[in-house]
Amino acid sequence: MSQPFLSGSAAVIRRAKRLWRQYGIFWLGAIAVGLIAVLYARLIDWGYDAFLGVRHRYAWAPLLITPAIAALAVWLTRKFFRGSEGSGIPQVIATLHTRQRGYGTRLLSLRILLGKIGVSFLAILGGFTIGREGPTVQVGAALMFNLRRFYPRSNAQIERQLALAGAAAGLSAAFNTPLAGVVFAIEELTRSFEARTSGVLITAIIIAGVVALGLNGNYTYFGTIQIGAHFPDVLAVAVLITAIVTGIAGGIFGWLLLNTALWIPAPLRQLHGERPVAFAALCGFAIAVVGVISGGTTFGSGYTEARGLLEGHEQLSVFYPFLKMIAMVGSYLPGIPGGIFAPSLSIGAGFGNLLHMVFGSMQLPMLIALAMVGYLAAVTQSPITSFVIVMEMIDGHALVISLMATALIASRVSRLFAPPLYESLAGRYLAPLPQPAPAPVPEVPEVEAPEVEAANVADEPPADDSADGTATDTSESPRR
Repeated sequence: MSQPFLSGSAAVIRRAKRLWRQYGIFWLGAIAVGLIAVLYARLIDWGYDAFLGVRHRYAWAPLLITPAIAALAVWLTRKFFRGSEGSGIPQVIATLHTRQRGYGTRLLSLRILLGKIGVSFLAILGGFTIGREGPTVQVGAALMFNLRRFYPRSNAQIERQLALAGAAAGLSAAFNTPLAGVVFAIEELTRSFEARTSGVLITAIIIAGVVALGLNGNYTYFGTIQIGAHFPDVLAVAVLITAIVTGIAGGIFGWLLLNTALWIPAPLRQLHGERPVAFAALCGFAIAVVGVISGGTTFGSGYTEARGLLEGHEQLSVFYPFLKMIAMVGSYLPGIPGGIFAPSLSIGAGFGNLLHMVFGSMQLPMLIALAMVGYLAAVTQSPITSFVIVMEMIDGHALVISLMATALIASRVSRLFAPPLYESLAGRYLAPLPQPAPAPVPEVPEVEAPEVEAANVADEPPADDSADGTATDTSESPRR
């Protein structure tokens, strides 16, 4: 009797282990992504509130705080957290698009995860124009990628599925936009949709989204805009003009980031290369000056300003989108961890507010929504992701056709100025990894040859030195 019982127990244990490896580890990781996304959002909000508290007491404080924090953030990034700079989405794309397995362990490590959260929190304490949504993508991908350790036979396919699901779940939890998470994974991260990946991807988004909703409640990122049943007659013209304006602005922003050698003066480029910490402090001072000139509206991600415009209780200068763009470029140049999603939406809202001077007969929230999706699509050149994100963030299903048209046109206009930003930045991480040095060959002691043989050898031509196998490895590490 005991033998059948023991064999049955062993079968149950084996099945439980198999189910744990197949589903349990993955579900646990998706729950962790949702938790970290919510906690990270609250940490960033708390940090920015702390900065605002200091600025309200001492209006001149950013002139000292922002440069000092910029220098510290760049020093920490370059010293301890290389690979965490920027939004993090290019690193995820590089990991997913390469066939070598070394990129994930370098760009999605737990050390990078901690650095991404810690240094971006430090940057928001300094009032930098950064968002948390892009970093949440890399954090989610890194968290899920490191779960490969729990699989007894981890391979490239498992690692790719984990990183992809974590990235999509991170974006979904950050914006509370589950549909956008799926579209983002298809359009931006992989450029394809594999049947074997779809279930993994959607499950991760659902679990992470449920966790985020459980902690934050059911909400829309920018609230709900009210659109009447009758659209204005100039809507088609407004869509076209808004798409062109935001497409040009977003294209210029991408060009500035990808062609720094063409517009940054040579002394500043030299300073950036030789003394990056000092260059970061200079960028921080420029951000602080712009913030003081704008009355503090250009500090931070711009979420408050964008939502205030949508809800009608915020009045911004017509120069706001241009000043915010300057602050955004200054925040990105030093290589500090931070995203561009939320600042791009804020800049788009500023352009909508500016265009309301031309289309005064239109509802301001409608124009702002169009400009938000236009500028985001122009910067990322991912039009489908952009209009789905904005549609879900403002509950703007009534504007779906207008948002789609604006995103598509703005994206095409932007491409006249610069290639896709994230893919271009990802290419800098795709340089060949340094190859390990060949194992040393043990020396063979020379044996003195007979005189006759030595004479024969002396008559032969000398050996070719180029075939000695000691070629120098000239491969370089990827640009950061």
